[in-house]
Amino acid sequence: MKNFMKEFGKRGMLFAWMGPVILCIVWYFLNRNGVVTELSIPVIIQNILTILFMAFIAAGISAVYTVEKLPYAMASLIQMAVLYFDYMLVYLFNGWLPVSALPVFSLIFFVGFAVIWFIIYLSIKRITSRMNSKLKNNVE
Repeated sequence: MKNFMKEFGKRGMLFAWMGPVILCIVWYFLNRNGVVTELSIPVIIQNILTILFMAFIAAGISAVYTVEKLPYAMASLIQMAVLYFDYMLVYLFNGWLPVSALPVFSLIFFVGFAVIWFIIYLSIKRITSRMNSKLKNNVE
């Protein structure tokens, strides 16, 4: 567990900066389209700090695959649950997601997560098949 926390912190600190950068890009496009024309200083500070926290958690949880010796299915479920609550709580706290939209958000999140992992699974399966084929050809 100590190694997990160390790796979690390292990954979180390494990639947490991406959250505020993405937030600024989103604000830029929202402003260009007239959706967000003004933001108060307290709102800016709250949004930046919460998105920094969200990015830290999102990056850090990926350590569950490398540090802990869990089956991939279990590690994926842990990552999915942590990311879901991380995103949901930050979106609700910042007022970006109305409570009435939680079912839609949940559906999009879980379908998106499943699609991403299905694509990763197919990619790994293809790479593994190629490697096994090369190994088989070299042995014969």
